[in-house]
Amino acid sequence: MTLGSWRAVAGTLFSLFCSVGLLTHCARRAAIASPQPSPGVPHAATAADGQTLPPPARPSATVLAYGEVARRIREASLADKGAFQRLSELSDEIGPRLSGSPALERAVIWAKQTFVADGQERVTVEPVRVPHWVRGGQSVAILSPFVRPLDVLTLGGSVATPAAGVTAELMVVSTFDELEMRKAEVSGKIVLFDHVMRREGDAGTNYGEAIPYRTTGAARAARFGAAAVLVRSLTARSLGAPHTGSMRYIDPQAKKIAAAAISVESAELLHRLVARGDRVTLRVALSPRTLPDVDSANVSAEIRGRELPDEVVLIGAHLDSWDVGQGAQDDGAGVATVVQSLSTLRALGLRPRRTIRAVLFTNEENGARGAAQYASDHLSERHVAAFEMDSGSGAPIGFTTDGEQPFLTEAREIATLLTPIAASTVSPGFAGEDVLALKLTGTPLFGVLVDTEHYFDVHHSAADTLDKVDPEHLEKAVTALATMAFVIADRAGAWTSAPVSAVPLPLLLAPSAPALPPAAAPPAAVLHAPSHAAAPPLPALPIEPSPTHP
Repeated sequence: MTLGSWRAVAGTLFSLFCSVGLLTHCARRAAIASPQPSPGVPHAATAADGQTLPPPARPSATVLAYGEVARRIREASLADKGAFQRLSELSDEIGPRLSGSPALERAVIWAKQTFVADGQERVTVEPVRVPHWVRGGQSVAILSPFVRPLDVLTLGGSVATPAAGVTAELMVVSTFDELEMRKAEVSGKIVLFDHVMRREGDAGTNYGEAIPYRTTGAARAARFGAAAVLVRSLTARSLGAPHTGSMRYIDPQAKKIAAAAISVESAELLHRLVARGDRVTLRVALSPRTLPDVDSANVSAEIRGRELPDEVVLIGAHLDSWDVGQGAQDDGAGVATVVQSLSTLRALGLRPRRTIRAVLFTNEENGARGAAQYASDHLSERHVAAFEMDSGSGAPIGFTTDGEQPFLTEAREIATLLTPIAASTVSPGFAGEDVLALKLTGTPLFGVLVDTEHYFDVHHSAADTLDKVDPEHLEKAVTALATMAFVIADRAGAWTSAPVSAVPLPLLLAPSAPALPPAAAPPAAVLHAPSHAAAPPLPALPIEPSPTHP
């Protein structure tokens, strides 16, 4: 889930805020000395023509103070295959992890056991009640002008069709404006939203432009009497696989119709048939079920701060995935990077001034209940920064911040420590859904920025498997996240961003999610281990950056 998909979390967070008042591997010890400034002083150079060039810019005091630490993190991360190994365990051995599934329960247990084996402190399983939607059977077929089955994936949260399915004439539109203009033609038809996701430009932005057709297309078409909705899969490159994802019924009182995604190729075929004047008849049969909420959990672990343990830098990713593929890109790569980042810091014996807390959130994909529960349980704590990785396993580029922030210049200075891996960009953008609620307390938010050129090729599809992941990219992502999180957790000063009174609701969605019930106990299997597993303490390793650049 990325840029535009944050819309699905807003309704849940809004209801939570209103109901609970949230508005107001084995460790290797290695002692290190305080980082020393890099040797040498910048000096003037001579150009080929004999002219004296100005000296290069001197690194900031923060960069000089943390250069040695950054080097050690980088060398350790790039030499360790741990992140890919963890991702292999999660993807190959556990597989797809939709909320409510036994696989997600196994993933919770795996996460807890992995943190404990790494010797992390305060390994905690925090209960969350999550929705339980089951896909069931799914089929779409052309009945005329010829007979042909089409590959299909029901959209998450969709209701079922009648048992016999829906047989009706097809109507194709490309935009919501076209739907509105042709609303008199909609009644009784199956509507296909054939909105093309652009290939040029930023992939996340293009996804954000296309996602409303998936999330709200059914609700919009139902207002005009549509019998069912199909949506062109949200990808700019396709090899025949449909891509699923969440949808929402905006008005709980309005008629609900079934919705599914078909492949780009199928959408193109149907559009061609209609464009040449054929009367196309389809049969859509979907049998998903929404069952009562079930128990799940967020899993967290920490390296406690040596001086300010109650101040927290959060690094997070989501443990759940859709029920197709393996969830390797979304968001197994993020999970593996977060777990390995904390493991690398502990193995190096790095204990920062503040606490670094890794959080693996449950239920990001179809409810964001893990994020909401974390906010309910922890929003009163002092979060100094929050990082999220949920954009796949592409080569890391740097970080996004939550919009233009006063600390942006300093964050960019710190990120220059990542120049050796070409991940020094820091730019305004969307940080992530699971950390979104921390805006309420003015917590600076960061997203791990990676190359997403091919992310949406496999996103939410059966093609989201481990073979698409480059282990070297994971190693660099660990380098970037561990470095940035450590420096921000250790620097003398703390940044803030302006707190907001509420997480802003997206314009296309209404706050229709129910208020969250009190969280129940986690699954029984999870309770076999203690909820807090203490690790031997790391030695206090004072690292004092320059007071002029805290």
